[in-house]
Amino acid sequence: MTSQITLAKESEPAAARPGLRGHPWLTLFAVAIGVMMVTLDGTIVAVANPAIQQDLSATLAEVQWITNGYLLALAVSLITAGKLGDRFGHRQTFLMGIAGFALSSAAIGLSSGVELVIGFRVAQGLFGALLMPAALGLLRATFPAEKLNMAIGIWGMVIGASTAAGPIVGGLLVEHVSWQSVFFINVPVGIVALLFGLFILVDHRAENAPRSFDLLGILLLSAAMFSLIWALIKAAEWGWGDSRTLLFLAGSVLGFFLFTFWETRVAEPLIPLGMFRSLPLSAGTVLMVLMAFAFMGGLFFVTFYLQNVHGMSPVDSGMHLLPLTGMMIIGSPLAGAAITKVGPRIPLVAGMAATAAACFGMAQLTPGTGTLTMSLWFALLGLGLAPVMVGATEVIVGNAPLELSGVAGGLQQAAMQVGGSLGTAVLGAVMASTVGNSFGDNWRAAELPPLTPEQAELAEKGVQVGIAPVPPGVPAEIAQKITDVAHETFVDGMGTAFTVAGVVAVLAAVVACFTKRGANAAQGAGAAHI
Repeated sequence: MTSQITLAKESEPAAARPGLRGHPWLTLFAVAIGVMMVTLDGTIVAVANPAIQQDLSATLAEVQWITNGYLLALAVSLITAGKLGDRFGHRQTFLMGIAGFALSSAAIGLSSGVELVIGFRVAQGLFGALLMPAALGLLRATFPAEKLNMAIGIWGMVIGASTAAGPIVGGLLVEHVSWQSVFFINVPVGIVALLFGLFILVDHRAENAPRSFDLLGILLLSAAMFSLIWALIKAAEWGWGDSRTLLFLAGSVLGFFLFTFWETRVAEPLIPLGMFRSLPLSAGTVLMVLMAFAFMGGLFFVTFYLQNVHGMSPVDSGMHLLPLTGMMIIGSPLAGAAITKVGPRIPLVAGMAATAAACFGMAQLTPGTGTLTMSLWFALLGLGLAPVMVGATEVIVGNAPLELSGVAGGLQQAAMQVGGSLGTAVLGAVMASTVGNSFGDNWRAAELPPLTPEQAELAEKGVQVGIAPVPPGVPAEIAQKITDVAHETFVDGMGTAFTVAGVVAVLAAVVACFTKRGANAAQGAGAAHI
């Protein structure tokens, strides 16, 4: 599939463009600042939640909505936001996303009630959805094919660095300033990103870019995505067999079916289903879901392992995860160079194989595992993820025509959100099942006093996140026995969860065999200068 490339009306031809405006590497720098702001916010807020709960007298459910509201808004809006970029230009949607995200952050910092915090977090998710696909669309249109992988590699490096910095920066800000500063920090970053974007970014649009909106398609896809993500978020609380979980899952299936049917009937669909005739693009999307399942689902328990089993502070746990994020930072640009040279298939298969090995290795962690052993497995996981983040992104975006680069970027991000939510939910159910099956036996084997059914149920919920149910005033010897039982049971559950994650990673390595270099990646080359 080919298309003729034209720049936006306000843009000049590349050859005549003066100065630094539209320069690919400066474009990458401008995009990276915005991506850094959103990614940093994704991990920094978790550290601030306890302080928000205490300061605003919020309930646990309200604090959970601070995260869930953001995730729902982001996941539901990503593909639609990508379509907006294809229609109106990625420069405009990127700048709108930057400005909106920074203003929403300032509003959260000024909020006096948890309801306002939740509302503005939803706004953050919507503006973040505008920003992320537009960033990939700008890179795709600006960089020629032979340099696109390196650009995506550096983009991945920024994401890794921001993810690593989040818990550390958040912990320092909450401890020494306030929880509001966690959000206020986005304002100066947003201003810098907005200024660079205004002066550096140039709009690129395909000649046959979308001219209209598939409003019914947007509604059906949004409803289907909301139902799916909501069911996955609430499954741990409601239970997988609960009628509410099943109702939302059934609603999601119905929504996706109606969406698919409608897309075959409408003249200009939200997602042209012909995109998925590209086997590499379809394989890349599935690969992104499976990678996020294994990575985010497994990593969910690592935080509890470090903080609740090893007793680390949020800052210390963030420091212990630096081998993982550090290898992502180092490995992403190297992966980009390797993919440019040999294509994505070999690095993707090798990356998922390394990810699987790391998951199986982390399944062997115990309450007494030392820092060196943990660091080796974390580093291997980061090394495996780096080529997958870069390669799968290039496979999805590069195999889509330029006029659909925003939709492809939204698809890539949505696949990650769905995979991460699915992994957290499924592996959470694995953890709950393992704890439910073994906690009582371990408790009795330690010859501890019997628990009532209500006490056992309450204790198991704590053990699922590594918290020992030690009552106040218990003798030290008994308290230690309870702690040992709780931590051993949690580690057993975490081991089972990581084993499942490893199997999913092996499946992802098989899927990676069907990927290949982006067939349409060269379409953006003529619009840029190096």
